[in-house]
Amino acid sequence: MAIHGPVYKDAADKAKRYEIFKENVKRINAFNNGKDVGYKLAVNKFADLTNEEFRASYTGYKRRPTRILSSGDAKPFKYANFTAIPDALDWRNKKAVTSVKDKGYRGSCWAFSAVAAMEGITMLKKGKLASLSVRELMDFDVNDDGCWGGLMDRAFDFIISKGGLTSEANYPYQGNDGTCNTAKTANCTASINGYQDVPANNGKALLQAVANQPVSVALEGGRSDFQFYSGGVFTGSCGTSIDHGVTAVGYGKASGGTKYWLMKNSWGTGWGESGYMRIQRDVSSKAGLCGLATLASYPTA
Repeated sequence: MAIHGPVYKDAADKAKRYEIFKENVKRINAFNNGKDVGYKLAVNKFADLTNEEFRASYTGYKRRPTRILSSGDAKPFKYANFTAIPDALDWRNKKAVTSVKDKGYRGSCWAFSAVAAMEGITMLKKGKLASLSVRELMDFDVNDDGCWGGLMDRAFDFIISKGGLTSEANYPYQGNDGTCNTAKTANCTASINGYQDVPANNGKALLQAVANQPVSVALEGGRSDFQFYSGGVFTGSCGTSIDHGVTAVGYGKASGGTKYWLMKNSWGTGWGESGYMRIQRDVSSKAGLCGLATLASYPTA
């Protein structure tokens, strides 16, 4: 409570949260004292939530019924013939990644994922890194559901139709669906001209894409090990029930030899490795660990 500052409605609620906290701490300690699996868990701001509560409030990707609905599939995969793939890459070192944001108690991960990918391609094409407005998507994109979830591809569609996004400084995030302020968003800071879906279940194609720009990625991010991940290369058990949007901003190989993707999240810097996760790459499943290779996409500019 001293570190994270939660506010409880009454003594009964506080007592309930304390019991949940104790159970989570017990699980975290048991995991960390068990067999070394290459990553660790830690108490964080989610430690007074059950996993069901965490999933309900801190994910928010809404999977479309079929992949074919996306206009991002219209053109051949842009990077299909790209072969000059470096062994490791971190787009933060190329100054193509803005600071980690905190979406708060809302299902707005889809908007943060799309904006981070757009920030990256804008830097690579224009030579200027600008933090763009997530709130503009939350307030104006009627094809998504704001705090109740959405899709990165639909966010890209909105950005294209609107002509771009204004800056975060001009229209800052407020953690809820607000009243649309058209005057504040009239001036666009950056724009995109299209987007593409990475071929599904194709780790090589995802690598080709990430080697060229930050990429929006959807995965199953609601399980307990995700909730309390604190560092290392995540190799935990998870399925392909896609519920969360992040941004792939690099890849590499850990000192132990495990290959990983570098993912930027929107849960603040107190989660994971200062807001980032390294998650295992080149797994046996074509869908990738936690389904991360099934529904990736990137904007073009």
